[in-house]
Amino acid sequence: MRLRLVPQQTNFDFFKYARATFGASIVAVIASIAIWLSVGLNFGIDFLGGTTIRTDSSVVVDVGEYRAALDPLNLGDVVISEVFDPTFDDDQFVATVRIQAQEGAEAVTPEVITAIQAALRDAIDPDMTFPSIESVGPKVSGELIQTAVIAVLASLGAILVYIWLRFEWQFSVGAVAALIHDVILTIGVFSLFQIRFDLATIAALLTIVGYSINDTVVIFDRLRENLIKYKQRALRDVMNLSANETLSRTLVTSGTTLIALIALLVLGGDVIRGFVFAIAWGVVVGTYSSIYVAKNVVLMIGVKRDWSKPSDGGGASGTQFANIDA
Repeated sequence: MRLRLVPQQTNFDFFKYARATFGASIVAVIASIAIWLSVGLNFGIDFLGGTTIRTDSSVVVDVGEYRAALDPLNLGDVVISEVFDPTFDDDQFVATVRIQAQEGAEAVTPEVITAIQAALRDAIDPDMTFPSIESVGPKVSGELIQTAVIAVLASLGAILVYIWLRFEWQFSVGAVAALIHDVILTIGVFSLFQIRFDLATIAALLTIVGYSINDTVVIFDRLRENLIKYKQRALRDVMNLSANETLSRTLVTSGTTLIALIALLVLGGDVIRGFVFAIAWGVVVGTYSSIYVAKNVVLMIGVKRDWSKPSDGGGASGTQFANIDA
């Protein structure tokens, strides 16, 4: 017996409150931008600059103990992670401690580094060594921010072109509007709760873009088939039918993904928490935007349907789509 999250056939009217849901999305985007501009993002070391200290000890790395040893120093953003390498000895345990640049300095000062080393030796291992100390200045951090913005914009541009070729321009506008909605809302949440924003978050944003567009394309593909099959139905009705026919697939995909992400969010630790939260939030808003943003945009713009073309088998070519394979 197969488990079903939703009945095999549903008849939900997803567009009964199309203007209200689309209006709510617009308000959420504007609010996210306002919060972003007024509060700002809590940039991590990748974007602010800082220092990475590599530790080498005979004591097993316990991230909690390392963090407790450094807390009294009030260093701000500190990222601690264990390093694994098959060339290490059995009694060799290596970690990296990343500290953000202190206020008024481009990197961590020598005095602060000395205090960090002393704190770790006192709390963890008196014989701990520090094989390498590397600093990232604000210039490199600025280049990372620029590269991250370019990466996100380039992905949105590539998706716009692909959807345009695969379907029609109305569909590409709807898809990109949904992606921009997802990215801005994610940035707004990170700004509102001051969650650390670093390169891992940028990777999460790109993952959200890929996940959201995949869900959108599935529904668009079914919509295209139904527009050909049901030429005489109103566009709103065909879109409702397409959303209902793909509802089970959407909920199963989103639900199983969220289960794994929630487990990582609870058990994964501080190092990946921001990354996992961004993806989990993106799955939720991405599922919502696939219907209530992307499809709303297409519904409002309309789709050109050529009634002059003859039927092709069971149904006529009800829309002028580019005949390009995915």
